[in-house]
Amino acid sequence: MQIKLLLTDLDGTLVDTKEANYLAYQEVLKQYGYELKSEKYSSLFGLRILEFMKQIGITDLKIIEQIKLAKKKVYPNYFNHLKLNKSLFNFLSCYKESGCKTGLISTAQQHNIINVLEHFNISDSFDIIVSGNDISNAKPDPYAYLYAMEQLGFEAKETLIFEDSKTGIEAAQNAGSAYIQINNAFFEHRS
Repeated sequence: MQIKLLLTDLDGTLVDTKEANYLAYQEVLKQYGYELKSEKYSSLFGLRILEFMKQIGITDLKIIEQIKLAKKKVYPNYFNHLKLNKSLFNFLSCYKESGCKTGLISTAQQHNIINVLEHFNISDSFDIIVSGNDISNAKPDPYAYLYAMEQLGFEAKETLIFEDSKTGIEAAQNAGSAYIQINNAFFEHRS
């Protein structure tokens, strides 16, 4: 079967957002009396916000919502720390130019995804964007990938997924698609 659809994760796959997210969370959490260490953040990177907050000891939903809104405001201040995976982006772009379809699948909030894509001037590069706003179950649940396939009219065997995390790879496997695991070596460092 020919691959007709390429789907990519955002955080850690298409864009290295780890440092920018960490610095934004560190700034906001400090205002609430929490010190977020780099090692702790690294161990929790990729979790949805409710699970992330629970893991650092914050369970009050009102405070979590306040933190979420405050982080949304300061996150763009750290976009100079974002790194685009140029190799993957160029591959996706060439594939799309050949008449095939591409999609971005992330559990991040829609506004965060759009802000990151606009930072790199690539917000119109995908046929579909599925965000955390569109799904209720996080990876390794395959729903986000299956939803994108259904919306674009493709089957799992026609789809290739790019992921970086263990749970993302499990989601690709659970969806029944081929996948390529991305690691830090794929990112070109800016000078």
